[in-house]
Amino acid sequence: MRNVILILLAGCIATNLGCATKPETIEVKVPVMVKCVKAVPARPAFAALALPGDASEGEKVLALARDTLLHFKYESQLEAVIAGCV
Repeated sequence: MRNVILILLAGCIATNLGCATKPETIEVKVPVMVKCVKAVPARPAFAALALPGDASEGEKVLALARDTLLHFKYESQLEAVIAGCV
């Protein structure tokens, strides 16, 4: 009986000694999914999309030629947004 009490007392002391030490804090960096696109550039009104279905080939070519610079600008804005995600 005396041995049982000594074993229980030793167990309580050992358990309390383990709780007496301060817990160690470890910093762990975990990647978190975040939206990389803050704002999407507004799509411009391309003249080629506003043409009627029966427009002549010349009108279509002229509309596409007028839209070329606008299209390049819009493309570069989209590429800048995508580059921010990579």
